[in-house]
Amino acid sequence: MIDPSEPAVPGALGPPETLEAARLPVPSGLGRLLVLAVVFVCAACGLVYELELVALATYLVGDSVTQASVVLSVMVFAMGIGALLAKRMRCRAAVGFGVVEALLALVGGSSAMALYSCFAWFGQSRSALVGFSLAIGVLIGAEVPLLMTLIQRIRRQDAGGAVADLFAADYVGALVGGLAFPFLLLPRLGQLTGALVTGAVNAVAGGALVLWLFRRDLSPRTRWLLLLVNVLVLALLATGTLLASPFERAARRAVYGPGVRVAVQTGVQEVVMTGGTGGGAGAGRGRKGSGGPLELYLDGRLRVSEVNEYRYHEALVHPAMAGGPHARVLVLGGGDGLAVREILRYRAVRSVTVVELDPGVLHLARTDPGLSRLNHHALRDPRVHTVTADAFDWLRQRRAAASGGRLPGSPRRGPPGGRGESAPYDVIVSDLPDPGITASTKLYSQEFYGLAARLLAPGGRLVVHAGAPTERPRSYWTVEATMRSVGLATVPYRVPGQPADFSGAPDRATGPEGSLPPGRCSAVPAPGGNTFWGFVLAARRPPRLDLAPDAPPLASVTRAGLRADERGAAADRIPFLRPSTLMHPRYQG
Repeated sequence: MIDPSEPAVPGALGPPETLEAARLPVPSGLGRLLVLAVVFVCAACGLVYELELVALATYLVGDSVTQASVVLSVMVFAMGIGALLAKRMRCRAAVGFGVVEALLALVGGSSAMALYSCFAWFGQSRSALVGFSLAIGVLIGAEVPLLMTLIQRIRRQDAGGAVADLFAADYVGALVGGLAFPFLLLPRLGQLTGALVTGAVNAVAGGALVLWLFRRDLSPRTRWLLLLVNVLVLALLATGTLLASPFERAARRAVYGPGVRVAVQTGVQEVVMTGGTGGGAGAGRGRKGSGGPLELYLDGRLRVSEVNEYRYHEALVHPAMAGGPHARVLVLGGGDGLAVREILRYRAVRSVTVVELDPGVLHLARTDPGLSRLNHHALRDPRVHTVTADAFDWLRQRRAAASGGRLPGSPRRGPPGGRGESAPYDVIVSDLPDPGITASTKLYSQEFYGLAARLLAPGGRLVVHAGAPTERPRSYWTVEATMRSVGLATVPYRVPGQPADFSGAPDRATGPEGSLPPGRCSAVPAPGGNTFWGFVLAARRPPRLDLAPDAPPLASVTRAGLRADERGAAADRIPFLRPSTLMHPRYQG
């Protein structure tokens, strides 16, 4: 793209005093200010590309710590390569910068759509993720040397002063881009359109700087070539923006099948539901309605399958309801209302408090015809009180209330029934994503269980969904060791599942490429082909795995079965594991 007839800048590779002064259409002071403004815009766009890749890596591949580390380390490495390569273009800095910005706008702007395409239609995205990280990193790294040359040609100054000005604009732009991504682009435009719009802004800023401010450095042929390239890039980005919605629908059909009927970005996560439009008795016990069984995906991971979710929720809830009173129950997570459905089958229950992070899931659990039918309209029961909050923060607030204090910003409201905010709970049900997901590790920490244990009434029980005991045994037994570390006696048990069942797996990685379509269980079956859901029941005194005398008729859980589930889990115990803490999480890998 560089015109060989382009006149070289004499001494461009030498010290600042040998650079030929730029011939600008504006005074040098204003020209320098315009260059710094473009540095600001390009830095903001560059950081948006980085954050976009990190967000996509977490969503499409999983395990945010690992994927963020891969993306950022590859990009920083590539930026060094780009800076070295840019040395060869400094003699034609203006045209070089124009080419770099056009390529960066195209590659960065289309990265989200390209990665989602790889995931939806080819079943993998890790290779493409590394490739885009390298390409974007090389192009971002090439910007600074070229901009340094351009700004020195406007007004000669010592190298330290020029670097300080350039980096100040760069860092402030990065701040704006870093704030714009989560608070503006992602919620307002979404990942696909947000990346495309960022690319268009990048192309306009870079093209305007070169084609107007430094136009006298370009030959007519080069000027027209750069103009054509920028117009083509903007046309491609505009076409992508217009096609973003139909593309997203087609990609969802490729990933989730043709039955997608709900797809929303709640601000916390992407929520997708398929099927579940058929009614009839026995719904929720594996009978398919006319619309097929309901499946609920959160950020691409299958969380609820109508075919046999009842087996999971019966095993989670009913053993904890035995062994003592169960009038007051706390559910951490469980915004789909399915655990609450099982709890409300006991007449002795007087109040249920549900602490769910995502208000969008709570809204769907109340209003969606398929999901509300499946949970038997549990969240509309007058005994149920829902709270939108992070479970860890909410427990801290309750602990502060119980101690007579109150954390800043905590609400001054109590649960229904006229009881004080510090009243203990007979049963606490932790229905949260697996600990292998980075965002969930604090919800499986020693600190978390210490806070939960303080809210238990005398004789109260805490039950935790602890992951897959055969597919990720070290993670499962770390949960059990962490619960014991806060003084709780534990009974681990597991319930058989099938590879097609819903899974709270930490990521989708199984093969060399590291991705599976979201509708597949990411766990590798244990020897013999069996997979399991793992649970841990805990109390201050050794609990007994049993069913309450007033337990309703259950489809999948029996007393004899629970004994077998307990023996099966104990046979595979991993001893001497250390507890997981906030400062030393032990669930990764």
